[in-house]
Amino acid sequence: MNKQLSRRGFLASSAGLVIGLTLPMAGRAQSGAALAFEGDETEGTFAPNAFVRVAPDDTVTVMIKHIEFGQGPNTGLATLVAEELDADWSQMRAESAPANTELYKNLAFGMQGTGGSTAMANSYMQMRKAGAAARAMLVAAAAEEWGVPASEITVENGIVSHPDGQSSGFGALAEKAAMQTVPEDPPVKSADRFRLIGSDLPKLDTAAKSNGTATFTMDLYRDGMLTVVVAHPPKFGATVASYDDAEALKVPGVEAVHRIPQGVAVYATSTYAAIKGRNALTVEWDDSAAETRSTDEMYEAFSAAAAEGGRDAEVNGDGAAGIDGAAQVIEAEFRFPYLAHAPMEPLDGVLEVREDGAEAWMGSQFPTLDLPAIAGPLGLDPANVKINVMLAGGSFGRRAQDTSHFASELAEIGKAAGPGTYKLVWTREDDIHGGYYRPLTVHRFRAGLDDGGALLGWENVVANQSIMAGGPMAQMMQDGMDPTSYEGSSNLPYDFGHSRVGWAVQENPVSVLWWRSVGHSHTGYAVEVFLDMVLEAQGKDPLQGRLDLLKADGDRFRGVLEKVGEMAGWDGTTVRDGKGYGIAVVKSFNTYVAEIAEVSDAGGFPKVHRVWCAVDCGVAVNPNVIRAQMEGGIGYGLGSVLFDEITLGDGGEVQQSNFDTYRMLRIHEMPEVEVEIIQSDADPTGVGEPGLPPIGPAVANAWRALTGKTVTRLPFTASMEA
Repeated sequence: MNKQLSRRGFLASSAGLVIGLTLPMAGRAQSGAALAFEGDETEGTFAPNAFVRVAPDDTVTVMIKHIEFGQGPNTGLATLVAEELDADWSQMRAESAPANTELYKNLAFGMQGTGGSTAMANSYMQMRKAGAAARAMLVAAAAEEWGVPASEITVENGIVSHPDGQSSGFGALAEKAAMQTVPEDPPVKSADRFRLIGSDLPKLDTAAKSNGTATFTMDLYRDGMLTVVVAHPPKFGATVASYDDAEALKVPGVEAVHRIPQGVAVYATSTYAAIKGRNALTVEWDDSAAETRSTDEMYEAFSAAAAEGGRDAEVNGDGAAGIDGAAQVIEAEFRFPYLAHAPMEPLDGVLEVREDGAEAWMGSQFPTLDLPAIAGPLGLDPANVKINVMLAGGSFGRRAQDTSHFASELAEIGKAAGPGTYKLVWTREDDIHGGYYRPLTVHRFRAGLDDGGALLGWENVVANQSIMAGGPMAQMMQDGMDPTSYEGSSNLPYDFGHSRVGWAVQENPVSVLWWRSVGHSHTGYAVEVFLDMVLEAQGKDPLQGRLDLLKADGDRFRGVLEKVGEMAGWDGTTVRDGKGYGIAVVKSFNTYVAEIAEVSDAGGFPKVHRVWCAVDCGVAVNPNVIRAQMEGGIGYGLGSVLFDEITLGDGGEVQQSNFDTYRMLRIHEMPEVEVEIIQSDADPTGVGEPGLPPIGPAVANAWRALTGKTVTRLPFTASMEA
């Protein structure tokens, strides 16, 4: 059968079947399915931009619209398709979808992108419908070929069969299935029929990542490619005044040097030559608009702003009005440093510039934004630019750039040099120095108690920079307020009666960005540590005190708190056998996580031995992935609260440069982690970020129980040195 496009919306060829639902936009929205197709690029193969592809060898490839950087969408989304398709897990494959907003947009925010732990939440029904549609078409094809009613056909473990003994794999039916009518709204299974959802399926990409066959952007080399590194300003807000490239051009392998808006780019035949050439540059910087304050100076300015109260972000009851006249006023100020994301694979991208278009390979987290960012500087129609989304070696928010600054820089090196192939590489030092940090933040708290210890009022003022302001996401702000700056301080599960949250926005040239769990990464710590201080002043048990404060709709908070207490054998004793125990609970991205940490004093510094974690993320699509993400979030979060900070010295230059000065948690420092998943029939929510926020306050609360010391300046190393 020759390659052809059927009126029913399928592309058939000798390579198998691509599922392509051609519903009008309204129909797509109603059904949750957004399957589509476009023509083959190579004879006998399919273009990888439909959700489901069935090959002659019975393999099923799922096009994954969310970038895979370790959080598990390849496995999770493929599980949804396999469940409804009744495929065998061994035949499932995953492939990254290319940049195509119409086909692969995130239904949570309307553009192709990954973030906010939305991958599973927005894809849950969409991908199940994709699998159900594929199954229905294969069954219809089998019924037609065998001359039997479709209702008599069953599908199990990738085999389509009929009671009369006829059976087939998917591949043999693909060509005929391509000509079947597309089910507009195929039914999906009830939860009691799940066979794969809820199972500990092995991750699809583990083997390739373990044996080195997985291809990341850093692994990619193309014929004639030049490697490019850029000399960026050493201070935020500085620009190039002048430069001398004479010595750089003498370095063997250096082919060219060009000034671009972001700095001075060095082009060479190898990474080594490019870096050596950059080191040989002489650059004069214009610091007239640069940030020259030190971290300590910023803290003082932010603290003063917080003391002024900021703008109202949330007010309940009488707000903070009753605190000043309380019998006892509890106060604390918490300081959180800038944090780098420090993914194992720094930013990198490959760009091939042609006269009529361009093609890029990169770990693009927001393809919808990166596509025009590449097209614009090159003077191209975005339709003539292709982005191949690559596996990425971590992100933690670093690739979630609403300004697409890296894609823009990639385009600028292509524009400056003209047609050719270029690989832009940021070194580890470039990444650590390069900004786009979690914002430096100051929290100021006050709480008032009456003579009997009852809480009269709670106030939390947050001072930090806005991540959304100044970029495309600014349209999501309301009346100049950026909720990601104080999320987790507002909408608390606790009924304080009277409370106020204020926000004091700060501005400076230091570039900031979402960091794993965004605002919750600092609000979770500040709120849960200060709450422990209040509960102690009231003479209450940290676990029971939280349970008593929960609002009427706090059942899911109650569930994880009670579960984690059960796991740890909590009896109200916060110190026993020389170890302290602390608890914290945070809801982030609609997932509820409670953690208890067991901590000892190792020479004046905490040693975390065990962490118990209870998580409620709705339907547990793959418990193995959920546990892994909780463990990863705990490890990443623990390292950040114990050791990590980006500091600006006198004059405003970053003082950290690599893992020797921006230290990661080491393997012997990783505690034993026990994770329990709350059984739920609620729609699934994200797990990539919510495991992180409770670990810091759980450790801090355990440390305070053990030593009497409250850590209010992170990281712990900074507090210990103070």
